[in-house]
Amino acid sequence: MIAETLHELFAANLPKHAEKVFLIDPAREATYAEVDARAGAVAAQLVAHGVRPGDRVLVQVRKGITEVEALLGVTRAGAVLVDISTAWTAGQVRFVAEDCEASLLVVEPAMARMLVASGLDPARILSTLADLPDQTFEPLPRYPDDLAAIIYTSGSTGKPKGVMLSHANVLQGARSVAEYLDLAEADRVLSVLPYSFDYGFNQLTTMMLVGGSVVHQPVPMASEIVRSLERHAVTGLAAVPPLWIQLVRLLAATPTPLPALRYVTNSGGTIPRNILELMSHTFGKAQIYLMYGLTEAFRSTYLAPERFTAKMGSIGRAIPGADVFVIRHGEGVAGPGEQGELVHRGPLVSQGYWNLPEATAEKIRPCPELFGLIGDEPVVYSGDIIRIDEDGDMWFVGRNDALIKTSGYRVSPDEVEDLVHRSGLAADVVAFGLPDEMLGQSVQVAVTLLGGATREALMAHCRTVMPAYMVPQRIHVWPNDMPRTASGKLARPEVIRACQPAAAPLPAP
Repeated sequence: MIAETLHELFAANLPKHAEKVFLIDPAREATYAEVDARAGAVAAQLVAHGVRPGDRVLVQVRKGITEVEALLGVTRAGAVLVDISTAWTAGQVRFVAEDCEASLLVVEPAMARMLVASGLDPARILSTLADLPDQTFEPLPRYPDDLAAIIYTSGSTGKPKGVMLSHANVLQGARSVAEYLDLAEADRVLSVLPYSFDYGFNQLTTMMLVGGSVVHQPVPMASEIVRSLERHAVTGLAAVPPLWIQLVRLLAATPTPLPALRYVTNSGGTIPRNILELMSHTFGKAQIYLMYGLTEAFRSTYLAPERFTAKMGSIGRAIPGADVFVIRHGEGVAGPGEQGELVHRGPLVSQGYWNLPEATAEKIRPCPELFGLIGDEPVVYSGDIIRIDEDGDMWFVGRNDALIKTSGYRVSPDEVEDLVHRSGLAADVVAFGLPDEMLGQSVQVAVTLLGGATREALMAHCRTVMPAYMVPQRIHVWPNDMPRTASGKLARPEVIRACQPAAAPLPAP
């Protein structure tokens, strides 16, 4: 059958793959048939608690087989999945539950106790899935344009917003990514990223599409990830830049053969150039895919691995089934050598933000510069500045609202961070601008220094490799690993806020 809903995407595997291992946890495995039975039990329990088609069900369960059973149970019951990170606090969980008007919350017992103590009605909480009897549950009907999931942003820049994804959005995302990664039923991916992150969720849906297997990695430590890659003969690994930096440095220091690894992917930010240069050596014959996406459009571009060496750092071109354009506002579509804002059109464009029509209209709207090509069809405005090279490949420049305007120049924080990383002296790096009477904004850099490195040595490196206007006015040394968002990215706003009280320039060394 041709799947049209998230439930059907999973169920289509049962005739052929019922006895195949679908999910692997550190302590147990589960076949497609076993997960199907457990998901049926979850769906029945949800309906018994009053959940009806279209209701929102919040899930906050530790990463593993039980979480996937809960996710599939929600969609089988015809409800809308709202999966959130286990790193979120009771206050954040409560906010999301009230914002999306969740009918039921499926959470761990400890979180259930905190939510009840905060005044949430216990009748809205399901705190255990361990003792539910397996049973058959006929899925309740849903349609491709029905709402399938709401993915909440991390909230690092304000209150979380819920991005609404239809069943068609989710399935098209799986099909497009599976096509350009050339995924097949023999693939076995290592799931490090949370399912509350669209990038992580796509790993699960692509494996359901092709009948592959998912190995759960609850502890995102570089050394543990390498052990799992070896132990489980993993064929695919997806991560975000902070984790790639750790993994590549570990493998460069301790080379480890990974013969089963077929491909690795990056999204969620730019990998520093010096780390990119090491990747093709540390991962052997594995193909390297550099990707770009945003939750509101799921996935937008990728760089084909055969162009990795020649176009190291590029985000490539549009994924199958989508169109992306770089727009010069008020002028038209950018051409080779020009830059502008990336906009995305096609079947991956989400339904907008839950209960925020004004924010939706600002983010997803017709594009005057494209009217002659696509009429008034809405597109997603990314807010990201992209440059197009002579071959038509795209390069990320920076956030439209994050560029540092100093001494008459527009400086990309990503460029500053890349040059700092090239020193070999820093682990985590966040560059940002602060108001300055003379300069407009001053360039500031927060870093976690590697062993033996000093602030003075890093400043000397910056003065050597950067033009004068780009050299940081201050280097803020972070005492240990910087905080992360729930998706594993650096929590940039939190780092910047912490640095602001101490932002006065240091005297020259």
